[in-house]
Amino acid sequence: MDTNRQQKINRLLQRELGEIFRCEMQPYFPGIMMTVTFVRITPDLSVARVNLSFFPDQDKAGTLKKVKERTGEIRGLLGQRVKSQLRIIPRLEFFIDDTLDRVERIEQLLQ
Repeated sequence: MDTNRQQKINRLLQRELGEIFRCEMQPYFPGIMMTVTFVRITPDLSVARVNLSFFPDQDKAGTLKKVKERTGEIRGLLGQRVKSQLRIIPRLEFFIDDTLDRVERIEQLLQ
């Protein structure tokens, strides 16, 4: 169970990372819309696990690899945005959010 502080930081990071991907990372990923679907920070606030959704992208693993290569740059941009709210910027770990794929597969199985 997340504490109140963790929940607030999760929402803050989700909002700010979404803006970073929408505005500042778009030139690196042309034609791909990235959505930060979920952020979960560890209890010690040192690591943030970020779930990303890509649309339309057939090579999700390749896109995730490109995002991971830019983790340092993304963390730096995040630090500039949240420096007044957080003392330490968490280490970012990115994952593919496949919930939409699972929902689609379940719907196909039900039909």
